[in-house]
Amino acid sequence: MNILLTGATGYIAQRLLPVLLEQGHQVTCVVRVSARFNLGKFGHQQAVTIIEADLMDRDSLNSFPKEIDAAYYLVHSMSGGGKFGEREAQSARNFTEAIGQTTARQVIYLSGIVNSDELSEHLSSRKKVEDTLGEGKVPLTTLRAGIIVGSGSASFEIIRDLVEKLPVMIAPKWLNTRCQPVAIRNVIQFLSSVLLKEFSYGHYYDIYGPDIMTYKEMLMRFARARGLKRHIYSVPVMTPKLSSYWLYFVTSTSYTLARNLVDSMRVDVVAEPNDLADRLNIKLIPYEEAIALAFDKIEQNMVLSSWYDAVGGEHSREMVKKQMAVPENGVFTDKKTLKTKDPEQAVGRIFAIGGKAGWYYADWLWGFRGFIDKLFGGVGLSRGRRNMNVVSAGDTLDFWRVIYANREEKRLLLYAEMKLPGEAWLEFKIEGDCIRQTATFRPLGIAGRLYWYAVLPFHYFIFNGMIRKIAG
Repeated sequence: MNILLTGATGYIAQRLLPVLLEQGHQVTCVVRVSARFNLGKFGHQQAVTIIEADLMDRDSLNSFPKEIDAAYYLVHSMSGGGKFGEREAQSARNFTEAIGQTTARQVIYLSGIVNSDELSEHLSSRKKVEDTLGEGKVPLTTLRAGIIVGSGSASFEIIRDLVEKLPVMIAPKWLNTRCQPVAIRNVIQFLSSVLLKEFSYGHYYDIYGPDIMTYKEMLMRFARARGLKRHIYSVPVMTPKLSSYWLYFVTSTSYTLARNLVDSMRVDVVAEPNDLADRLNIKLIPYEEAIALAFDKIEQNMVLSSWYDAVGGEHSREMVKKQMAVPENGVFTDKKTLKTKDPEQAVGRIFAIGGKAGWYYADWLWGFRGFIDKLFGGVGLSRGRRNMNVVSAGDTLDFWRVIYANREEKRLLLYAEMKLPGEAWLEFKIEGDCIRQTATFRPLGIAGRLYWYAVLPFHYFIFNGMIRKIAG
């Protein structure tokens, strides 16, 4: 079958793609910028076609192949700021129009469980997208999921942060809200198994695990599964805004995502029972087993995708391309050059930088910069890195985003996602036995220039120490 996969750089699509390839399908992946899609980590590369398109740009969707059997709609803008609902609705309209001009027989959409009378802004947006897709010519199958439990998922990583960091939690009253989590393995099974099943055309199904619990029970059962003793006390006086700040400072989530999550957590997310799992011969995975499966992947360093690495809907194709072009004019630069006796070992250090490995020199200063970033609403250092050994374009490295990574060329380019009065890049490149390390900063107004001169003394020590450690 010929399958169109949107949201190909996202958490779910990165898990679904290898399954579709193993099933023998030809898959066309839709990405904003092809250079940021790492095809190398998937097998069956000859069965994958990559096209550049932005669902917010209707004309760019003319690149959709006309001869396809089905399409997956796996995009969302929840982590983006501003009016994400409007962006989602416009993306859905553009997609519906474009897919209607193909031979597709089915569109499969992953939505959220929307059974409550009162919906959050996020869940209302998901429902509106579902309605828009359903108005198209191509029959729609909607799978509605609640909390997804799996290594790298936003919900899992937030729960993990809370449980592992806080022996005692003073938490908001929404911890008494009920939910019905589902294992990421089950989600992928549903998505792949419902493909071209005619009985599912024009229908929606809640997909869920066997356990219904409150968020508090979810945290406590997670703690027991990890052998940790935790105490949780809920208070009724914590406002949604305070709750969002609480999640933001304690966990690795962004404030925007924390705000949207808190808004959604005030609503029960419990599924309507159905027989879809039986019809597709899918065994539902209990919550504790889903946790064990997730940590098995983490401990083996085999996390295939992470929500951190997905580029939010606010990042247009033009913006991503602009980030890849390091400016030369109107910028401040800090250039370091040093010879190394072992270039290959130096390459290894460059591509292992960040996360648990740290930044090789004055990590406490990097930590302080991350703390300051959090105070100003940035991402801080808590995102770490998805894989300790491999880094690819699009990955996150603490408060940096990987723009370009090529081990054969011995080049790594990072773009800063911390809060700055300007834009910043950090590039490592080895030519022969010479390491070239370049920090580039494009200031925004007077504040940007003052910032550069304020941090210049720290750059002298940090960047000199870092390149010396890389050189060995």
